[in-house]
Amino acid sequence: MWELVAGRPIPLPVYDFAQYRRTEQTIQINPSPIILVEGILIFDNAELRELMDVKIYVDVEPDIRFIRRMERDVQERGRALDTIIEQYLTTVRPMHLQFVEPSKRYADVIIPQGGRNQIAIGMVVSRLRELLSS
Repeated sequence: MWELVAGRPIPLPVYDFAQYRRTEQTIQINPSPIILVEGILIFDNAELRELMDVKIYVDVEPDIRFIRRMERDVQERGRALDTIIEQYLTTVRPMHLQFVEPSKRYADVIIPQGGRNQIAIGMVVSRLRELLSS
């Protein structure tokens, strides 16, 4: 992200979720007036947080998170339901509670309802327009 902020393109590694590793492929990402960075642990890094003009945490109910993960892992990654449940209970849920959930304290805006909150999204869009015009 530091390179993008400095106006230089970056090679973004492509991750293979079925193989649990990065591939040799990259995608070139060019600098832009607005850089959207997403990820479950992006607020954990203080240096990265300092580069962000607006920090948004999209809060989703646990059951919806699990259902989305299950559907994605079955349809896109070919995983079996029993392994999805085991991974969720042994790793995903405990790590979410330990690391992801507490990170929302660094957010400027917390959007409830998994991004379906039109009022909150409208406020974010307004703020982004302000940043673009300044």
